[in-house]
Amino acid sequence: MNVLWFELFSIGVAIASFVFAAWLYKWVKKQPSSNVKIAQVGKLIRQGAATFLSKEYRVLTRFAGIAAILILLFLPKPIWSGGFIKNITMAISYIAGTVFSAIAGKIGIEVATISNIKASEAAKNGIKPSFMAGFRGGAVMGMAVVGASLLGVTAVLLVTNNTTALLGFSFGASSLALFAKAGGGIFTKTADISADLVGKVELGIPEDDPRNPAVIADNVGDNVGDVAGMGADLFDSNVASMSAALVMAVALDKLANNTVNASMVFCYAALGLLASIIGVAMARIGKNGNPTKALNNSTYFTTGIYAVLTGLATFIFGFEWRIWGACIVGLVVGVIIGLTTDYFTDDSKKPVHYVAKASQSGPAFTILSGISYGLISVLPAMIGIAIAALAAYKLCEPIGYGYAMFGISMSAVGMLSIVGMIISNDAYGPIVDNARGLAEMGNLGDDVLEITDELDSAGNTVKAVTKGFAIAAAGLTVIALLGAFMSEVNTAAEELGVAGLTGFDVMDPVVFFGMLVGAAIPLVFSAMLMLGVDRNAQRMIDEIHRQFREIVGLKEGREGVHPEYDKCIEIATTGAIKELIPAGLMAIIATLVVGFVGGVAAIGGFLVGNIVSGLLFALFMSNAGGLWDNSKKYIEAGNEGGKGSTAHKSAVVGDTVGDPFKDTAGPSINTQITVVSLVASLLSTVFLTLSIF
Repeated sequence: MNVLWFELFSIGVAIASFVFAAWLYKWVKKQPSSNVKIAQVGKLIRQGAATFLSKEYRVLTRFAGIAAILILLFLPKPIWSGGFIKNITMAISYIAGTVFSAIAGKIGIEVATISNIKASEAAKNGIKPSFMAGFRGGAVMGMAVVGASLLGVTAVLLVTNNTTALLGFSFGASSLALFAKAGGGIFTKTADISADLVGKVELGIPEDDPRNPAVIADNVGDNVGDVAGMGADLFDSNVASMSAALVMAVALDKLANNTVNASMVFCYAALGLLASIIGVAMARIGKNGNPTKALNNSTYFTTGIYAVLTGLATFIFGFEWRIWGACIVGLVVGVIIGLTTDYFTDDSKKPVHYVAKASQSGPAFTILSGISYGLISVLPAMIGIAIAALAAYKLCEPIGYGYAMFGISMSAVGMLSIVGMIISNDAYGPIVDNARGLAEMGNLGDDVLEITDELDSAGNTVKAVTKGFAIAAAGLTVIALLGAFMSEVNTAAEELGVAGLTGFDVMDPVVFFGMLVGAAIPLVFSAMLMLGVDRNAQRMIDEIHRQFREIVGLKEGREGVHPEYDKCIEIATTGAIKELIPAGLMAIIATLVVGFVGGVAAIGGFLVGNIVSGLLFALFMSNAGGLWDNSKKYIEAGNEGGKGSTAHKSAVVGDTVGDPFKDTAGPSINTQITVVSLVASLLSTVFLTLSIF
């Protein structure tokens, strides 16, 4: 079996996804839009997002340049010790990973800032056209991001034939995603919190009232955080899962003197993208349909197509059925985790209703009940990840040495196989959120607002589901990366003639030292990001107060009086860029310190502790934040006293706390785990030879 044919098939499917994305983009652009006010506001949002992304990428270019020089000098081994071609290959692969990840974010911004206008105006003709404009806009990003990740991974391995270079590509994608997600998250929540606290709580004006100086920054934030940031995040997860699987597949293929396992990875990943293309193309909603149901049905449909396609491929090409089983276990568990997340965050379910009811007694009860349900929501997802890992391990263990961990990596590939559809659903959320704001600022009327509110509520629910899915997939991916780390260590140990790793004994004090430090990192990382939001939001609130105080007639909404929107955008941009680097650097430096102190055994413990506590916190914060957000929207729909009631004011406070939980720290943690796992794998030889203990 020649792996080249499967690599070429992967490239072909990636190109097909780009062609389909281009068609979707043209379709969205063709949708009618004629409202002058909406066009003006949409232009402000697009310019603000482009300005932020440009400034952020300039900062990240400097960081990537320094990292590339260090990689060139030291990886996979110091350049002066010979084999400089490998170092050059590694540095180029790293740069390619950052470039692909940056392009993923840029594509998302470009289409989202057009789709929001189209979805807003389409709502005048009913829920169906508005939904399709939002969903197909999100699908452009889904197709482009997954196509880019598949093309990038395939091209790197095809050109270099070096799995360590593949880890370099993945590290490039992960490091940029880490900072893009953190920076976008700080921007969006700075604006969201400031707009809500001054607008809703202090002045009692609507969410997207054009009098609010932070309203444009809030809409810009939806794009740079939930579109560009999440796109880079899921690009990174997809690349990392494929890279981890291919590292182990190539090692197993060398032992068996064939390429069957690498062929399987490429085949299954390409079929996942193909299934997503079909799923997006078939996605529909009735004239008076339910948008949440339509989005979920599209996901289930894509899941079924993928299971059938991979089953046929396994039969035709004679792949190992046990590995197919591990892949399907990951896929099914991913969907189940999505459903459990939906239960805790959907505004039609009991947890949201209970938190809304508790809000009548004041914000303290909103926070207490939300945190409690958020903590409970972690258990089903963690059990799901544990079952997926255990089932995949045991399914593949009988095949032979090394296949148990390879089974876990294929389970991660399975869970992320439909990531094209997941990104489409996720990007739909901020697009329709913006559409709702544009509808209010364009005075399109209550009927249109009712439609956009329903679409926005579905977007919030699905966003929570996709975040849970992304975190769960990252959990399986980093377990697979733990296997890739061991594989890299053992390869280096064999070359050096020293003992390798067979596992990590928690009774070993060196391993335990690493585990405790690793478990603490996600907490400190989260705190640094949320403090960044805290400091930045306080600066913006002062600016909003200044404008309402100094601009005569602004509070009253006098004709011809407009806020200085650009001042708030500037505060959010400057603060986010200032705050995005320290948290990421802290996680990377901690990994280096533990490695040089305790060696590969301590790093093994560090990764285990980081994975477990990181997954717990990421799931808790994402779910609690989604729960608070939808509790607020449930009250705004007229329940528990409706807008302006005590319950509403309490729910706004809960949503304010939940904002940095769900959109800044929570979804950034899984990228942090991936980054430190890749740093550990890339420096495995260094840690093996240079450590105190």
